[in-house]
Amino acid sequence: MGSDEAYREERPARSQSVEAFNIDITEVTNVQFAAFVEATNYVTDAERIQPGFDQAGGAVFSVPNAAQPSWWRFVEGANWQNPEGPGSSIKGRDNEPVVQISLNDAKAYAAWMGRRLPTEAEWEYAAAADQGPDGANTWQGAFPIENTKQDGYDFRAPVGCYAPNQSGLYDMIGNVWEWTDTIYQDANGEPVHAIKGGSFLCAPNYCRRYRASARQPQETGLSTNHIGFRTVSNQ
Repeated sequence: MGSDEAYREERPARSQSVEAFNIDITEVTNVQFAAFVEATNYVTDAERIQPGFDQAGGAVFSVPNAAQPSWWRFVEGANWQNPEGPGSSIKGRDNEPVVQISLNDAKAYAAWMGRRLPTEAEWEYAAAADQGPDGANTWQGAFPIENTKQDGYDFRAPVGCYAPNQSGLYDMIGNVWEWTDTIYQDANGEPVHAIKGGSFLCAPNYCRRYRASARQPQETGLSTNHIGFRTVSNQ
């Protein structure tokens, strides 16, 4: 687990044991999450008032310009059904990974399924056989200005579009980052969890975190349009 040859937060390479586990073949999709919401009337964190913003919504990526130099912004009304905010929709996108999901949302879905979120070690073990960015939905072009869309996808791709890894799992690398149940660090009493796998925003000129050992911190209550999840069980 980890690497001595990449980003500092991946060091050191080390031995780690995990018990046998079962992991979803794909990321949880919009249609799967919709079934959960319909059955439970669950309301996601992004659909509630967000601390510090006094609005419901989530973080959304947009190509920067002179008027909006930051490529991340909080968008009121962004949620799992409207991932990029008002005017966007998941209609016709049933098999894309669900996004605008907080850690609590992901855990609630997993519990409903009788499952749980993977630990970072479990996730990395499952992804270790992945073929990397040539077989994944990542950014083509000079991030964040130019997106050539050579793969045909602007943002998220339907799950299973690329070949599976040697464990038979799809999209462990790229498409969307995935929540783990492992704390990355505890910042002033507010746990920050590790997310894994990179996303459609990873590009060679900016972010080479489209690898199994790569990891990134994420605020547990903040949902974005490039983070999803999959679930595991020990049965």
